[in-house]
Amino acid sequence: MNRRTLFIAAGAVAVLQIGFLTSMIAGRAAILRNGQEVLLSVQPVDPRDLLRGDYVTIGYNISSVPTELFAERPQDERNGRDRTVFVRLRPGEDGIWEAVAARYDQKPEPAPADGELDIRGIATSSWYDEATLINVSYGIERFYVPEGEGRAIEGNLRERAFTMTVAVASDGAAQIKSLHDGETMLYAEPLY
Repeated sequence: MNRRTLFIAAGAVAVLQIGFLTSMIAGRAAILRNGQEVLLSVQPVDPRDLLRGDYVTIGYNISSVPTELFAERPQDERNGRDRTVFVRLRPGEDGIWEAVAARYDQKPEPAPADGELDIRGIATSSWYDEATLINVSYGIERFYVPEGEGRAIEGNLRERAFTMTVAVASDGAAQIKSLHDGETMLYAEPLY
């Protein structure tokens, strides 16, 4: 292989890598910029991993979905665990969005009414006969905070109500937009 071919191959690999990274960033930014905003109440979850930087692991008011909201019970060997779940959300009287319907593998029917939307997650618990709740992870359960602020935020989460503004794309993908302590915005996610 001559020197020119080597440079062309290296350049092509670099362009592919840059293109891949750019598409990841642009996709996330598109959700933040164009996704519909929902306000969720935040619930603290332990533990904290010191090796990955300062972050807070949190749950939401929609992290445990009542089984009666599901259109059907899953009929597979895992009883729904690790399957895609779409949860229909509607804002409550206090402005916090709440789960009103759910379905495995596809969006609930009929299509969302005005003021409603479907958020996509993964079931992290199985459906068994005594189950009343199905745990769902939406990919927004880890929130990175400025260095040194993780423990203080975790402590405050246990003392008073926090909310998170989340952007939800039309396909149900969600991204964290901002963290609020009451009326005070503590952190806003930059677009890039």
